[in-house]
Amino acid sequence: MASSVENGSQSYSMLTETKNSLTNLLHLCGSQLPPESHNLIRSVSFTSKSASTPYFPCPLKETEAVSALKAVEGGLAASIWHLRTGQKPSKITVDLEKATCFLFSAYSATIDGLHKGDPAVRAKLKDTDLFQAQSILYRRFAANLYETRNPGEYFHIHGSLEATSTLNMLGLDGHRPDVTDYHDCINTIESKVKQFTAEQLEEMNAERRQAGVTCYKPDEFRATKHGQVISQEPPWTVQNLESSTPPSPFPPLSPSSAQASTSSSNNPTHPSSPSSSLPAPQILTGIKVLELCRIIAGPSIGRTLAEYGASVLKITPPHLSDVPFFQVDGNLGKHAADLDLRDASQRAQFDALLEEADVVLDGYRPGSLARLGYGPQQVAEVAMRRGKGIVYVAEDCFGHVGPWRERAGWQQIADCVTGVAWMQGRFMGLDEPVIPPFPQSDYGTGCMGAIAALTGLYRRAKEGGSWWGGVSLCQYDIFLQSLGLYPAQVQQEVKSRHDKEFFELRHADSVDEVGKRALRSMKKVHSELFDAEYCHEAWSKKYQANIRFVKPVVAIEGTWQGFLRQSRPNGTDEATWGEWEIDKDMLTS
Repeated sequence: MASSVENGSQSYSMLTETKNSLTNLLHLCGSQLPPESHNLIRSVSFTSKSASTPYFPCPLKETEAVSALKAVEGGLAASIWHLRTGQKPSKITVDLEKATCFLFSAYSATIDGLHKGDPAVRAKLKDTDLFQAQSILYRRFAANLYETRNPGEYFHIHGSLEATSTLNMLGLDGHRPDVTDYHDCINTIESKVKQFTAEQLEEMNAERRQAGVTCYKPDEFRATKHGQVISQEPPWTVQNLESSTPPSPFPPLSPSSAQASTSSSNNPTHPSSPSSSLPAPQILTGIKVLELCRIIAGPSIGRTLAEYGASVLKITPPHLSDVPFFQVDGNLGKHAADLDLRDASQRAQFDALLEEADVVLDGYRPGSLARLGYGPQQVAEVAMRRGKGIVYVAEDCFGHVGPWRERAGWQQIADCVTGVAWMQGRFMGLDEPVIPPFPQSDYGTGCMGAIAALTGLYRRAKEGGSWWGGVSLCQYDIFLQSLGLYPAQVQQEVKSRHDKEFFELRHADSVDEVGKRALRSMKKVHSELFDAEYCHEAWSKKYQANIRFVKPVVAIEGTWQGFLRQSRPNGTDEATWGEWEIDKDMLTS
């Protein structure tokens, strides 16, 4: 088994460095974890068949970082299993290849054999791009990194899921059907951005409450007031919301909870077969999760909890946009319903769901759900009235402390503000920033959110009360940077193996272009990551197509980690806790 790269007298081992990353992570966040979970976390074994060099064309230790997070996740899940059954798993493993695949799972996922960048895939998806932010290149480039009036200064504008407001802010039309060429789109928008300094763009964004940020170098970010505050925070935070409700044990594992009515596949190429039980019990069977999130990081939290057996009901407002393809991967294992919480009758439906919920996931701008009456304290009041605690996990971009805590943001915003983009650009031999390939900070943050949820559930069961967890994209990037860069020799080895085409990218190349080139290179250099061993394909009744997705990263002896139902578009299901099917095709390995 290859696990290190030789560079003269130097040797770098990904397995060793992953163990070091876990040690560093426990040092940073040990107080946020139940003390009794530490031994199980430290017992986690890391496995790898092919990690001879880092997989991504990046200088930061992404695989090592998320593998360490997955070890904490697995150790906490095992702690819940021990609390729930009295059985302490003797073997917990994290697979480095699967962890790597997890970090770009939206890009490796396919529907009917089509990946995210395939033009034909749009016909397979529900059109939730309500404001056509994804419709044409010109509008997509309203979310991109550009140079400002000051040479060497960069600003990432982000039209989010609407585009027109940001384009109008720059003095551009919201729609330009005549501008279709890739470089024409870049030049048209960058020429306008170059009329302003980063300071002016910050003010313009603030006036319009748009996402967007100055692209800082790491030391520049740490020197900001927000950087100084958030850098002192642990990677995630778990705090008590109320302590009046009694301990809430996990529901008993019974045949009815470990085995539901198995649905037959409607795929004519997959004939029906008799109902079958799960391969093994799931750790979070019986736990009900309300997910109010959009776009990768937040949905990744719910996706992970579904992987451990929770019933995750994703609630989306039908009047808000969402990226259609991200639902293919992000909605695995869930039910997905539409509710407009501004409507009295639909609020009543949501209130009924909340009465039975164990976990609420909030992926919106801080304060948004509170204004609707569903913020952490308001949900805690529901918990106290019903006499059973609840776990509330909030995920955002900038974190829950510091002067920028209420700003909107996305993965690219976090990577730019914290200095990650500059680190990527320098690795590529440039004196300019480049957005790293794939939404890796999204998936890392999603993993931290799952850790916060598991911690809250454990403490609710053992100590009682309701619990709040806070995670952010910036905090993930800060943790990632704390692990340091790959040694120079390893960076050179990575650059020598990956396609030269990737290293021709520049600051204004889109995330789609960066991801496309990185994926093409990784398929050549690390083709093993795309083997069936790391992915599963099954029929989705709701999409009427086969969907391929990355298998779970964590394995816990005596239990089963896996999705019970295939993905579906937003708004597919009824807003109810009843009638949760199991798709038999999802139970095979």
